[in-house]
Amino acid sequence: MSDRPSGPISADEEKLHSMGYAQELRRGMKTFSNFAVSFTIISILSGCLTLFLFAMNTGGPAVMTLGWLFVGVFVLIVALGMAEVASSYPTAGGLYYWSAKLADVAGADGARWSWFVGWFNLVGQVAVTAGIDFGLAFFTNAFLNLMWGFPVDPPHTILIFGVMLIIHALLNTFGIRVVAFLNDVSVWWHLVGVAAIVLVCVVLNQHGRTDIGTVFSKTVDNTGDGTGGLTWPGPIFIGIPLYVALIGLLNAQYTLTGFDASAHMSEETHDAQRSAPKGIVYSVIISVIAGFILLVAMNMGITPDKVFLGADGSTMVDGYTHALQSVTGVPPAQIWIDAVGQTGGLLILLLVIGAQFYCGMSSVTANSRMIYAFARDGAIPGSRFWHRINKRTRTPTNSIWFAAVGAFILGVPYLWNATAYAAVTSIAVIGLYVAYIAPVFLRLRAGSKFQEGPWTLGRWSKPIGIIGTIWVIVICILFLLPQVQPINASTFNYTPLVFTVVLGGAAIWYFVSAKNWFHGPRVQGTAAELAAIEAELEVI
Repeated sequence: MSDRPSGPISADEEKLHSMGYAQELRRGMKTFSNFAVSFTIISILSGCLTLFLFAMNTGGPAVMTLGWLFVGVFVLIVALGMAEVASSYPTAGGLYYWSAKLADVAGADGARWSWFVGWFNLVGQVAVTAGIDFGLAFFTNAFLNLMWGFPVDPPHTILIFGVMLIIHALLNTFGIRVVAFLNDVSVWWHLVGVAAIVLVCVVLNQHGRTDIGTVFSKTVDNTGDGTGGLTWPGPIFIGIPLYVALIGLLNAQYTLTGFDASAHMSEETHDAQRSAPKGIVYSVIISVIAGFILLVAMNMGITPDKVFLGADGSTMVDGYTHALQSVTGVPPAQIWIDAVGQTGGLLILLLVIGAQFYCGMSSVTANSRMIYAFARDGAIPGSRFWHRINKRTRTPTNSIWFAAVGAFILGVPYLWNATAYAAVTSIAVIGLYVAYIAPVFLRLRAGSKFQEGPWTLGRWSKPIGIIGTIWVIVICILFLLPQVQPINASTFNYTPLVFTVVLGGAAIWYFVSAKNWFHGPRVQGTAAELAAIEAELEVI
């Protein structure tokens, strides 16, 4: 039995052919599954909670909660701009393909835009995969430590990190049907997880809770060396340096990434010109709402009462201090245990680990599709190898392993750099959001020359493009800056170094060589040639 139906091709395949590509990937996703991929990669139970320690030290509850809504508005603006473009160009190449086509329409160099947007996207995708599985490793390590005393030092965390990446790469080799099913399950898993955390922190909590007014007003600055001798320059904002409040937005900005996955899965989605934009926008909206509820509940669940024995063994401390002093290095786990006891806390921890596992699996999926598409156009060293499709599963197996190994390399500095996780998340934010906003900016420049798809913003397109572009410029500057003091080898934010090395190398390669042969996304052939490619991939 053939993998593709006989008879006339679908509207989705016809659109893909018009862009010059064959239907190499299996098109088996519906609208909900497409949305589920982005929602799962955003994963409020991953980003919000794995950066919770960073947020507790960098701004505290007020920045964590109100900052979430502040960032959420701007993220939605960026997502709306992306969704409009996705409707016109439903291809796995996503952002770099859009940039090439829109730059040509806007009178710019499409090949150059495509090249650099593609590399920003590739770095961001690999970094977000690293960030997700890095966080999963932290939480898994905490569970193993609480249950069996498994060490929580960097070598053991990196070991778990590597194992998780291998499992996710293996899962993705089984094909889109398994991944799509697990993504659908993940949506409900996340929503149940949020509800369970609200129940534990707010309803079943055995201690006094922090009142909601305090949650929205309390700020914390633990970014110094603890001696009081180092302070950040600039104005004070609700009791802390404005600088600290701004870099504290990383928790929200990092969590609300990955929604471009709906675009990268376009070639595997039915009615992609409508399904992909819906997946992008609704994944952000639902994540912003659910994430706000989660963060408020988590902070309310931290008791202000001094009922816990401190790390020194003699002083009684409140819940906030107790969570920060957790031996596992994972404050959320300590908050749940403090609220309902060891057994209940561990059950919530397992629920969250499950959500993070799904998130990492989906991130590898989306990342591999971007690598596959970029390699299809010859923009990655060894492109022919990375573009190869497994005929049995109709998945880009080699690209899957590229994503996993690249993510592992980004996480290795944690062995000697304590702030490595925050640096990885900063790399993800900058890489992804530059790639996100580039086609939105180019669509703004193209104006009426842009050929709209069935999902359009109409007259709102221009203001959304302007506001989104300004916001991304701000965060790109913000998250390149130092995050803690004093600045030394173990606290250095190596985000600028990664971009200098990777994108510097891509720039040298482009101007020395690639500009002579890379002309942007290239077609795979005539209609007959595309049909031949598809026929070769048909399985019995």
